[in-house]
This record gives sequence, structure tokens and C-alpha cells, in this order.
Amino acid sequence: MSARVSIQTQDFDLSTEVAALRARDRRVGAVCAFVGTVRERSDGQSISSMELEHYPGMTEKAIEDMVDEALRRFDLYGVRVIHRVGLLEPLDQIVLVAVTSAHRGESFQACEFLMDYLKTQAPFWKKEQTPEGARWVDARVSDDAALARWGIASRNA
Repeated sequence: MSARVSIQTQDFDLSTEVAALRARDRRVGAVCAFVGTVRERSDGQSISSMELEHYPGMTEKAIEDMVDEALRRFDLYGVRVIHRVGLLEPLDQIVLVAVTSAHRGESFQACEFLMDYLKTQAPFWKKEQTPEGARWVDARVSDDAALARWGIASRNA
């Protein structure tokens, strides 16, 4: 199987990634995948593009640690997380989280856990191009309810 976590500029193919994750594993009874895409609006403003940055090494380690936690919490067979960086435009794929397990419940929960973590804790920064100009924002969103659901302490506390 390929690496569990990839930070990359190039696009990804969902069917290729899911096929690699399943890779002849006859135990797999469920595959859950989430693909996030770039929206044309952010905080009510039109977005023509966004540029995502990360700290190489640190970001991958943080996400690998989160994958390890998902494997501790849920009965999973495989996990694949891809997050794109660089210049992205509306409709571009930005993130993939895919997991395999014996049953759908574990897969759904693990996929949601991983996405909640990525949206709130993973170290990414983005620059959005708006009609008023460019603005840098922390790509992490504050979602205390999502964090509390998984027993993760909020940075805002």
C-alpha cells in the first residue's frame, strides 16, 4: 500500500486511491471516503483562488499522529489522507480522507474524526484571493463542538 499521508501539489484520483487502499484485502467490508473541494465563497466573500502552505515535515508528522490516534480509536484496516498545497481554484479537489474497515459504522466515524481533526488542528495556512485583494488566514477553523465530540481539548479554552 502507498503512504498513509501525502501533502502534494498535484491532484488525486479517488478511484485509484480507494483501489490502492483496498488492495485485495478480503477483510474489507466498508470503505468511507471524503473529498473536500475549494468553494467559490469564504466568509461571504468571493474567492478566485487560494494558496495553501504548510511546514514540510511538521504537517506530515501531525497528520500521521492523528492517523495513529484514529487507528487506536477505531477498528480500521487502512487509512489514506491526501492534502493538497499550492495554488488552488474553486472546484479543485483539496483533501481526501479514506478509510477501510469491516463495517460501515467504524468507517463513517473514523472518516469524520479524521476530517474534524484536519479542519481544526492540522497546521495549514491559506491565502485567499478576493475582489478586495489577498488575505492570509489560518486554515484551521474553531469548532469546539467537533473537538469535544472526540475528547480533544480546544486551543481556545
